[in-house]
Parts: sequence; structure tokens; C-alpha cells
Amino acid sequence: MNWGATPTEVRRPLAGDALLPEPDGESTMAITIDAPPEDIWPWLRQLGQGRGGFYSYEWAENLVGLDIHNADEIIPEYQDIAIGDEVRLGNPDRYPDTKLEIAAISPERALVLEAPNDPPWWVWSFVLDPVTETETRLVVRSRISLPDNPALRVASQVVLDPVTFVMTRGMLLGIKSRAEAPAREEPLLDV
Repeated sequence: MNWGATPTEVRRPLAGDALLPEPDGESTMAITIDAPPEDIWPWLRQLGQGRGGFYSYEWAENLVGLDIHNADEIIPEYQDIAIGDEVRLGNPDRYPDTKLEIAAISPERALVLEAPNDPPWWVWSFVLDPVTETETRLVVRSRISLPDNPALRVASQVVLDPVTFVMTRGMLLGIKSRAEAPAREEPLLDV
């Protein structure tokens, strides 16, 4: 559940942690991208169904009817975001409750999404850590509260852990490919 993240990245506090201070489950995954934060940030700003997608395994997301279409370019009309904006995870006609809200924005540094419940049951944080002038670590943390029912807790973990690993890893690789593509002028990785 901590693919690509260093032990320090896994242990350190990240933007959004305070929104769900005692999670039942947590995953911190990371990747090094050969691009500065300002080249990665636009990809994060356009996350969401009906927007730029999630840059992961589009075929898998659409197998369950989420209607995700991953952008291969920066889309200007999706760049304006604000706290409270909705980020859909699936087609609202089929999955009206599959959405998060923007909880915090620190341009070119962090984007925090949360479930629109009080308190939130899920917090999803995207943090950009510059390594050099041309290299950045993208750290993604997911924190969740599981149902109180013991059987549902176990079932949730059995399903969520592998899905989180596969889809988040795919998203990290997809963002890396897209952010690095202008410098390489090579085709994008289609995950």
C-alpha cells in the first residue's frame, strides 16, 4: 500500500491528514517525475470524471460504468478550481454519490480532496515535493474510515487494498508519462 514511497514519506504528515486524524486505513504512494511542480500541477487540477480523468486504467474504470476518459493534454477550462468544488469519481447519472470535494489547495504544492460528509470518511491528498529544479516527487495519500461492522470492515479492506494499489499506481505512472511527455516529445503511456 506504500508503493514507491520512502519510509520518510510514509511517516511524515501531509496536507489533509488533519481532516481524518485517526484513519482505519492509509496508503502513501509516490513516484519521481522528471518535471518541475509547475508542469505537474495542471494535470492534478483537472482530475475527475467529466474532466481530465484519473490517468489510470480507463478500461477498468469504464468496465464498471464510471465513464472516465483520460486527457492527454492540459484542458484550459478545467484549470480553475476552488475549495468546495466537486470532483466526480464516476458518471453522476449512474453513480450520483461518487464524488469528492476540494478541501485544500496550495498551488503547485498540494491538492486535497475529501468525501462530502462530516466528518469525511475519505481524504485523498496529492503533494508535489521538488527534488531539484527539474525533478519532483508526487506523493499521494489516501486515508479512510471503515464501517463499524467487523464483517464489512474486512470485506472493505479485501476489496479496497488491491483496487487502491492497482489504480493509484496506474495514476502515478499516467501522470508521470503525461508530465514528462513535452520534454521527451514521445507518445504518452496509455495505462
